[in-house]
Amino acid sequence: MDRESGTRVAVVGAYGHTGRFVVAELRRRGHVPVLVGRDAAKLDALAAATGLEARRADVTDAAALARALAGAAAVINAAGPFAVTAGPVIEAALAAGVPYVDVAAEIEANADTFARFAGPARAAGGVVVPAMAFYGGLGDLLVTAALGGLAGAEEVHVAYGLESWHPTAGTRAAGAVSHARRGGRRVRFSGGRLEYRDDAAPREKWTFPEPLGVRDVVGEFSMADVVTVPSHLAVPEVRTYMTVEAAGDIASPDTPAPVAADEHGRSAQPFVVDVLVRAGGGERRAVARGTDIYAVTAPLAVEAVERILDGRTRAAGVASAGEIFDAPDFLRALAPHITVEFGGEATPARS
Repeated sequence: MDRESGTRVAVVGAYGHTGRFVVAELRRRGHVPVLVGRDAAKLDALAAATGLEARRADVTDAAALARALAGAAAVINAAGPFAVTAGPVIEAALAAGVPYVDVAAEIEANADTFARFAGPARAAGGVVVPAMAFYGGLGDLLVTAALGGLAGAEEVHVAYGLESWHPTAGTRAAGAVSHARRGGRRVRFSGGRLEYRDDAAPREKWTFPEPLGVRDVVGEFSMADVVTVPSHLAVPEVRTYMTVEAAGDIASPDTPAPVAADEHGRSAQPFVVDVLVRAGGGERRAVARGTDIYAVTAPLAVEAVERILDGRTRAAGVASAGEIFDAPDFLRALAPHITVEFGGEATPARS
């Protein structure tokens, strides 16, 4: 696809923290974002600042959503909580005949997307890619690339090395919805299914690549990877881990929102995502590094839209990043926003 083509892409939740990064990334690549949201004042302010078209639409208004997507080649949904927004926007996208990508980190919302829209999306010949973000999409791409063509694994481990996690208002709202849906329980993926538990998550240690090194982590700190990875890979155990500092930040109501540290609005919060896959009697690893978990979601989502529109896909219907895209090639395309290292051939399995 010609990146100077001026392709129109609707961005739902364009004025939100992540939505603004998505809008900026689309413009950087030569596309024309269409600003969509329910708050007229915020839409108008962003439109005035960017010179872009704004279309007001509430997800409860199907006709307004249809008008908002008119003339767009694709839609990126950056408006949470996705338990509320994903369904209506997917329906509007399928009706309009345009691909849908979202940045949902909510486990239940992503599971709902696969369960509810797999059939309708296939029947419509549509493409729906949920969780195309730091949580869910990135981990799935790393796992898929590390497997090197294998269709499954005995275990998948995804460890998030964050020195801190300053959540946005959207993250807090989405977390509250998920917490309510679970009745306060935690969730993990074990034995080939999601399990809801009342006990405390275990504390463990994880050896990250330097400079992080050995860190205390919260085990079974489940993120969207427990939905995306097993959606297309035969994996009975998918476990995700979070450094205790970041887990404490997200749990505390006093942790401030991200603060811009450069002219693009990005924060100075580095991350390492360390993936360990046990398959075929050995271990494979992949490591991703970058800065600002919200900002890096933008190139993930926009790269996905570009690949869908120019036909660089391997699946249709509802599909996660690792299933629909060439994972190693996609990851390489994310530089310099995200750099990736692979551990090479399988090594003897750990005990």
